[in-house]
Amino acid sequence: MLKRMLNRLFKALVDLGGPRWKTYLWYLRVHHRVPNLSSPSKFSEKIAVMKLRPDHSEKIQLTDKVLVKHFVEDVLGSGFAIPTLWSGPSLPPVIERTWPVPFVIKANHGSQMNYFVRTEADLNWEKIEAVTSEWLRRDWPDHLCEDWYNRIDTQLLVEPMIGTEGQDLPDFKFFVFSGRALLVQVDTNRFSRHTRAYYDRAWVKMPVAVAYPLNTDTVPPPMHLSAMLTAAERLGEKFDFVRVDFYDLPEGPKFGEITFAPDAGLGRFNPRSFDLVFGSMWQASADSRSTDDFGVPVSATY
Repeated sequence: MLKRMLNRLFKALVDLGGPRWKTYLWYLRVHHRVPNLSSPSKFSEKIAVMKLRPDHSEKIQLTDKVLVKHFVEDVLGSGFAIPTLWSGPSLPPVIERTWPVPFVIKANHGSQMNYFVRTEADLNWEKIEAVTSEWLRRDWPDHLCEDWYNRIDTQLLVEPMIGTEGQDLPDFKFFVFSGRALLVQVDTNRFSRHTRAYYDRAWVKMPVAVAYPLNTDTVPPPMHLSAMLTAAERLGEKFDFVRVDFYDLPEGPKFGEITFAPDAGLGRFNPRSFDLVFGSMWQASADSRSTDDFGVPVSATY
């Protein structure tokens, strides 16, 4: 009861102000410290400052799961983007839903809006119609101050399921700082016991957990690591920071998505010192565009 009352009070306080006020309060609540928004040094602070920029128009196409595929093909050529079997503002008539199983239905304007049809037994159209209709009505949470998601023209898309049927593929997420991919976040077991780990570009594991428990196993480097590093840097070369996601398949990497504010900048670092480590990479890469001199080691003992 007390927790619910405190949550309602916090929400009321958040709603009193604009984006800067919301960002400040949520940062304080999650990270348990006051953010330095005038001279940020930590990664979480720099994400917060980025979200408060006045113009995010360049982010709309790149975070739209349908439109971003055109950008990927323009930059990387064909073969990197997962094919779109269908897209539209609402599901087509049942007679036209002839997509080969297995497939995935997604919304184009956010995260965690995926419906997996692994077998014919998953084709519960009444449930699918209800779920997808709710997605299309869903706005991105206002308190996260990522308004570019709510400026996307919402629609649904259908993609073939990649990888072996039923396999939970690792998700390789490349942190690109001013055109240089310095970190790789690896998410595993996303549909059961989600774990996460971070590696530098030389595949040295970093002893840090962010938002999810640390994967204590060492994930081997993906088969196409070099190709994914190059692809991520080409896609992210115009931005001071962006995260570019791939899946690694035997035939080559497949693009996942582009994200400008991982965990909305509200992922807790454990140990907290790595918030500053990640932030220093952002600054160091902005200071130099050379291949090797980034002010931080390409590989180090952490």
